[in-house]
This record gives sequence, structure tokens and C-alpha cells, in this order.
Amino acid sequence: MSDNSRLRLAIIIGSTRRGRFGPTVARWFTGQARRRRDLDVDLIDLAEAKLPDTLGDECEELPRPVAELAPRLAAADAFVVVTPEYNRSFPAPLKTAIDWYLDEWKAKPVAFLSYGGPSGGLHATEQLRSAFTEVHAVAIRDGISIPNYWDEFDADGHWPKTSARFTASVKATLDQLTWWARVLHDARDVRPYET
Repeated sequence: MSDNSRLRLAIIIGSTRRGRFGPTVARWFTGQARRRRDLDVDLIDLAEAKLPDTLGDECEELPRPVAELAPRLAAADAFVVVTPEYNRSFPAPLKTAIDWYLDEWKAKPVAFLSYGGPSGGLHATEQLRSAFTEVHAVAIRDGISIPNYWDEFDADGHWPKTSARFTASVKATLDQLTWWARVLHDARDVRPYET
């Protein structure tokens, strides 16, 4: 991959709950990511993917929704997971999505955009780091955390406010993520990652 070639970034909305805030956060972040010339962005909404919550046996044929999402994940060079914090953890459908796949995550970087109450979703992020490490993905150090996200709306309902303090962390997160994506992509080309 040359320095000028574009990376494929999959942004995953991890919540499927009714009335969720995840799509609002994801649309904002997707808009920021699409401003970069080095990224092609694919927004994946787990609510639309409708992955089954019961995992199959290894010898069983993959359910259609799982098989349909697999090529989009496989094509990605990097991931950003948008997650709320529910009860000091991340949503169950997100764990199911991680567990349905293996090769699609291997040796690829993952960044986290979390939101919640005072913790800003950091409890969810810490648990996601462990889950992604187990499937051989690389969780990058920096991410974006939005505490008390309901305070970041403008009076007219637009999000985020111009003064929102986390906006500056978008560039740093994407810079780290793209660095890791290029390094790992080149490494996979030279020597396939094996577990």
C-alpha cells in the first residue's frame, strides 16, 4: 500500500436499542472521517445488520445476515466502534457481532468512540479492548469519550456544540488509527497473520 492510497475505515454503531444516540454520534464522526483524503468510510449499523444473537456451531452454514456483513468487515483496514455504556459495559449486540467473526478482525486496528454519563463510556471501552484483543485485533491507545453526551447538543438540536471539547481528539484518534492501519496492512501483505 502506498502512502497515497486510501484506507478502508468501517465505523460500527454498536447499540441497537430503540431511541439510541449512537447514530447521531456516528453520523457526526463519519462526517469528520470523510473529510480526510486518506479514508474511504463504510458506516455499519448493527441494528440494520440484524445479526442473530445465538451463535452457530463451526460446522453450520452462516446465517444470511452474518454472511452479508462479513465482506464489509473483511474489506476494512481499520475500525471505529461507536458504543454507549450500559451498566458499566457495552451492548450485548456488539459482543455478538465481535463473536460471529474472527478473520475479519485479525491484525487490524480498532479505535473507540464512547458516550455515556460521567464516565463517558470508558468502562465500555476498557471491556471492548479485552474483547478485541482476544480476536487478535489491535486496540489503539487513544479514542474519543463523550461524558454526559446530552449536554453537547445545541439549542436547535444539532450536535455537537461548536465548543465541544472532544472535537479536537478526532484528528489525533484518526491519525493514530491510520498509522496502525497502514503498518498492519503492509505487514499482512508481507506475511499473513497466523494464530
